Amino acid sequence: MAKLEIVQADITTLAVDAIVNAANAQLRGGGGVDGAIHRAAGPQLLAACRAIGGCPTGDARLTPGFDLPARYVIHAVGPVWRGGGQGEAELLTSCYRRCMALAAQNGLRTLAFSAISCGVYGYPLEEAARIAVNTVTQSLQDTPSLELLQFCCFGAEVTRAYESALRGRRAPAAS
Repeated sequence: MAKLEIVQADITTLAVDAIVNAANAQLRGGGGVDGAIHRAAGPQLLAACRAIGGCPTGDARLTPGFDLPARYVIHAVGPVWRGGGQGEAELLTSCYRRCMALAAQNGLRTLAFSAISCGVYGYPLEEAARIAVNTVTQSLQDTPSLELLQFCCFGAEVTRAYESALRGRRAPAAS
């Protein structure tokens, strides 16, 4: 089983097999982590994303990492938060499942996730972290190649939310 870690870092600096980008449906770069990844990877990333032609919400696509230390970028398109009644939880769960499936299909050993949908998409941080941790831990049995899985957090608030979600996942069930 993969070792799970929470790191507070700039995801564009991580030397892992793949980093997960919180992408938009057009895969064209943007603000936040998406823009940072595109800038750090260089213009070849945008060309590769244009060749893919987009990605629906709840899904993910794989490209090379180009100028990044990571070999690959998995572009996951999370939902925009619209109050919780528009299938947001199911779509966010699907993002994480698809990323884990791509990791398994490509034999990835190390993977770092950004906080999908938690920036300008407005997903409540604690709920998003809980979905991320629960979905990824449930998917680990189907991803035997993974040795290290990191939740890369940008800032103390995100780090605290992921630490809390990981502690909650490890806690024994209430009786």
